[in-house]
Amino acid sequence: MRVALLFTDGVGVGRRDPGCNPLARGTYMLSQFEDDSGEPLPNGGTVHSVDATFGVPGRPQSASNQTALLTGLPAPALLGAHSLGFPNAALRALLQESSLIRRLVQRGLTAEFVNAYPAGYLDALGLAHRQSDAADVVIPERARRRLKPSATTSAFAAGPVCLRTFTDARRGVGLTADIDARRARERGFDVPLRTAQEAAEIFWRVGRGVDFTFFEHYLADEAGHAQDWVLAAEALQGFDAFARAVVAMRPDRTLLLICSDHGNVEDLSSRNHTLARVPLLAFGPGNEHAGTPRDLAEVGAWILARLGIGGEGK
Repeated sequence: MRVALLFTDGVGVGRRDPGCNPLARGTYMLSQFEDDSGEPLPNGGTVHSVDATFGVPGRPQSASNQTALLTGLPAPALLGAHSLGFPNAALRALLQESSLIRRLVQRGLTAEFVNAYPAGYLDALGLAHRQSDAADVVIPERARRRLKPSATTSAFAAGPVCLRTFTDARRGVGLTADIDARRARERGFDVPLRTAQEAAEIFWRVGRGVDFTFFEHYLADEAGHAQDWVLAAEALQGFDAFARAVVAMRPDRTLLLICSDHGNVEDLSSRNHTLARVPLLAFGPGNEHAGTPRDLAEVGAWILARLGIGGEGK
């Protein structure tokens, strides 16, 4: 069995209230609600939800919850606090030692991160990347000192797995985080526009024969912080079209998961993260058992188990 994960930042399971929840204004696969109602999933998919708080006071945050998902360890509980933004030293140490990617590679399995970045940005962070024909951006020295790697790039760097650059996006073997590359192009980057169908084809092209394939999308979280209904609709529509195409193209014997790290966009009455549970959508072999994880750390551990590490066999 192989596993693929579409990760989308800042989407919780909220109220079915179109007055505050943009997910209630559309028929997205992520339109799942706390009263157990929601959009039926295609292709035999199943809907589950998992805890994002870990019993730790305060609002769940990206750095600690993404670390939990990508290590299988209850990072907020281990730290005794939620950690926002980019991982601090303690979280970076957890990712370096216990990243899912590191554990997979140590067992001789393969992993790929489909997101593509400007080579100059990765160089500024000191992260290994695939060959690039251009830097695409130059980071000034003063700005370099403020840069920190995300939980996702740190998890793959711990593998170690070389990250993809915009050269890969131009060659059709990588995707910008906005999927269609429209925002990247508006910022002046030389990357081709992609339809949802083309982006899904690229996702599975990168994932062909790979044990664990990963893509990260964060525009919904940005929309939530901005309380921006227009941006929220664009982010949810873009991700949904891409995700539906990915589901439709899913190879046999591949378990496809869609998951978030914490709530946010499902309640635009506030710009803060929420305490909501987060959706876990599963498609493919064994998806009916995806409800087993109780929290995000157990989702990570469950992924390892599906790949034959630390639990169930393939």
